[in-house]
Amino acid sequence: MRDDLRTLPKIELHCHLDGSLDPEFVRYALEQQGESVPLPQLLELLQAPENCASLAEYLQRFQLPIRCMDTPQQVRRSAYTFLRSLKEDGVRYAEVRFSPALLENSSLTARQAVEEVLSGLDAARRESGVEYGVILCAMRHHTQEKNEEMFRLAREYLGQGVCGVDLAGDEAARPNGEFFPLFEQAYRLGLPYTIHAGECGSAQSVADALEMGARRIGHGIAMEKDPSLQKRCAQLRVGVEMCPVSNLQTKAVARLENYPIRKFLSNGVLVTINTDNRTVSGTSLTREYGLLAEQFAFTMEELKRLSRNAVECSFASEELKEQLLREL
Repeated sequence: MRDDLRTLPKIELHCHLDGSLDPEFVRYALEQQGESVPLPQLLELLQAPENCASLAEYLQRFQLPIRCMDTPQQVRRSAYTFLRSLKEDGVRYAEVRFSPALLENSSLTARQAVEEVLSGLDAARRESGVEYGVILCAMRHHTQEKNEEMFRLAREYLGQGVCGVDLAGDEAARPNGEFFPLFEQAYRLGLPYTIHAGECGSAQSVADALEMGARRIGHGIAMEKDPSLQKRCAQLRVGVEMCPVSNLQTKAVARLENYPIRKFLSNGVLVTINTDNRTVSGTSLTREYGLLAEQFAFTMEELKRLSRNAVECSFASEELKEQLLREL
């Protein structure tokens, strides 16, 4: 079945670029900085342990990738190698997210970061046939002013490769309730948005994201405690971007057998399956789908349904959605 899962056309909606860098690219980037790190040691630095203590510990694995995206050339190459690698995983369309503000340095502006990511992705699309959209992330630890700047930048490039915005970072430290004014701006700018919510045990975080008008919820695990929230997501056709391997690592759920995907689906939630961070979590959509087949007896038709869900709640154009549905 694994070969069938690998070739199954898939849609990826929740994937962080800096958490999904090709290890060979990271090794190359470090060599350009005068460091030589053997691949086995590099993987230990890049990949989070299966038994992380918390989301905060998991997020520490992003420091090295960001160091390797320190010039326009490296940013472009990181995006190019990322999208090229998705073809082998059977991905037909991916929405990849990152924070331009995290990449700013003396030789790279946020605007340059966006343009280089788009350039790298577009080159890879022409070679691989994998379609893409880019989601720009506001960060919880950044100022309101900095995050508003990111949203204005997203508006400039909306429809030119950028497809939406997000709020990412340590949800436990800065809950969603603090960011209502930020998403009032996103709404005024006409930006589609997804919001990380419910990854750290707070169902209120999901409720706040829905109140802020999110079209998708990143993770959403905590709403397992609140069937009314699940039904609200279903009624609004708000997509929920579930990431099984990552959710286990960050302790969003204690054990795989407790993963609430069947519960969400039975309540009509528009569930999608994603990787979150391919390198940090050492995963792929083929692996994620395999876990569902093995642990929860998902059939091939049910897995295809998840991909169709992803098309429905994606930020892709209607024309591209129709194309993807034909392929699926």
